[in-house]
Amino acid sequence: MIVEKFEYKELKRTTTEKQRLYTCPDGNAVPSVTTILDKTKSAESKAGLARWRKSIGEAKAKAIVTEAANRGTRMHTYLEKYVLGEELKETVSNPYAQQSLDMAKIVIKEGLKNVDEYWGTEVALYHPKIYAGTTDLVGVHKGEDAIMDFKQTNKPKKREWVGDYFMQLVAYAEAHNEVYGTDIRKGVVLMCSKDYKYQEFIAEGNDWDMWKEKWWARVEEYYVNHR
Repeated sequence: MIVEKFEYKELKRTTTEKQRLYTCPDGNAVPSVTTILDKTKSAESKAGLARWRKSIGEAKAKAIVTEAANRGTRMHTYLEKYVLGEELKETVSNPYAQQSLDMAKIVIKEGLKNVDEYWGTEVALYHPKIYAGTTDLVGVHKGEDAIMDFKQTNKPKKREWVGDYFMQLVAYAEAHNEVYGTDIRKGVVLMCSKDYKYQEFIAEGNDWDMWKEKWWARVEEYYVNHR
């Protein structure tokens, strides 16, 4: 259940063809964390994605991306319900939803067992006049204040592949610290693949400082080159 430690605000979200914007309490519209990361991807990363799409064909690539997004959305919904205190069903009639439900239960069993306290789920966070976004979970992980995100994946990932996820966590933590006066310096990715393998990636300490530096560099690049 949620411990209402902070009074989180809802933010209006607008999505256009080019970006996602959040309207902050002061009236300023700022780009989302994911927009900043997407607009500042390296040329190598963009080229790799283009090669993949070309290798399997645009139609198949689109189908894979859409299926993964839908699976992730359903998994997130089940996890949000669980954090809010709702008991999850054992089975559901839709086989696609069943897969997402089973993945959510793995994240609960393997990952949320280490979460001591939930402060909020699907929490909108903003760094005034700079950026905003929505994190899946804020709370206490193994005794330390943390930002946590749930991720689905088509296949298990290596740590060196999840840099953008770490920067997301840093971005949310920096926003939370700025607005709510906290000192969150830990981020946790709780991930499950579609074949039910659980992975957990943690950024903290010196690693956290590295990703923090990288995040603010991406923010600067966005405002210099992509406004």
